[in-house]
Amino acid sequence: MKVVIALASSSGQLSGVPRHGINLARCLLTRGEISEVHLVVAPWQIGFVQDSAPWDDARLKLHAAPIGNSALSRNLWFYAQLPKLATRLDANIVHLAYPAPVRRGAFRCPAVVTLHDLYPYDIPENFGFPKIFFNRAVLRRCLRRIDAIACVSQSTFRRLESLDPALAGKTTVIHNAVEPQPRSATETPLPEWEGQPFLLCVAQHRRNKNILVALRVFDRLLQARQIPVETRLFIVGITGPETSAIKDFVAAAALEDRVLLLNGISDAQLQWCYRHCELVLAPSVLEGFGLPVAEALLAGCRVVCSDIAAFRELGGNHCNFVPLGPREVEAFADAVRATLLQESPGPIALPQLSSQIIAEAYMRLYQSLMLASAQNTSSNQARFQASEKRRHLL
Repeated sequence: MKVVIALASSSGQLSGVPRHGINLARCLLTRGEISEVHLVVAPWQIGFVQDSAPWDDARLKLHAAPIGNSALSRNLWFYAQLPKLATRLDANIVHLAYPAPVRRGAFRCPAVVTLHDLYPYDIPENFGFPKIFFNRAVLRRCLRRIDAIACVSQSTFRRLESLDPALAGKTTVIHNAVEPQPRSATETPLPEWEGQPFLLCVAQHRRNKNILVALRVFDRLLQARQIPVETRLFIVGITGPETSAIKDFVAAAALEDRVLLLNGISDAQLQWCYRHCELVLAPSVLEGFGLPVAEALLAGCRVVCSDIAAFRELGGNHCNFVPLGPREVEAFADAVRATLLQESPGPIALPQLSSQIIAEAYMRLYQSLMLASAQNTSSNQARFQASEKRRHLL
């Protein structure tokens, strides 16, 4: 089986969508039925994909899509050029790592999309006006025209079902693959770090991540002297619509020497952060999956997070869950203080997110789609032959 994974996006750093595509490739390569996996990336993504993907397997191939770094260029490529590339590669399955424009009938094989979230409907502040309307249109068109949808969580599936019940029939839930990482950097990614304790927040600078609440919680704990005065807050994530507000708060609260904004670090450096932090703070108001919570539990971190469906689905009884609301800053501060008094739990096993389990789920999905496609082709051929026979009889 030959699988094409299209993960070309605007991100020039290793973030959620590229990481999903790379992990998907890693999962599929555990299966003997897979003869080739083709990763299709944007030119500016080649560096971090080469650093992160499992290139020790000769079945994995890398392709740079000839696109410019604009939404129009990327969407035109997905719509017009990806089907041609899939045909040249003789693909059996095309897998879009996130929703993008799809031209019905252009693919000669089944096409699948991973649905991470419904943010264009649930948190339009992430996109701004008028881009939000374009994002909604692309999402809606893709989901209606694709052959199958793979939701990364039950909470995302339930939200999709509430928005468009007709799509439930072609949707399945397949979690992101997340496994313990053996590699960790031996030195801090922060030259200015001198061994001080630190809290860790792994989040893009977007509204749903609620980073301003993390900052207010940290400031409250420092002001009340409920954490050591030398404690730092590391925020790891790519910049975005909330970056200016984050920097403004840090400056207004005089936290410049306490808060460190990091981006562009490697997986090994991120693992160093997980393994050395006092705890992971995740105050999101909405998530499709919640990768940092899963990674933190696998690394043995203490976790304080918001009480939302996606985190509950991953964290079970291993996290300190905090309800969102008018008193959320105070509640998070109390939870952080209490959690810091607890023993570190050690690594938590999450077997449901293992490569083997995820690969098996995708193989079942792919094989069912290929079987349905073959049956449809056979049926069409039979109808054509019957039509030709009637024509000749006339």
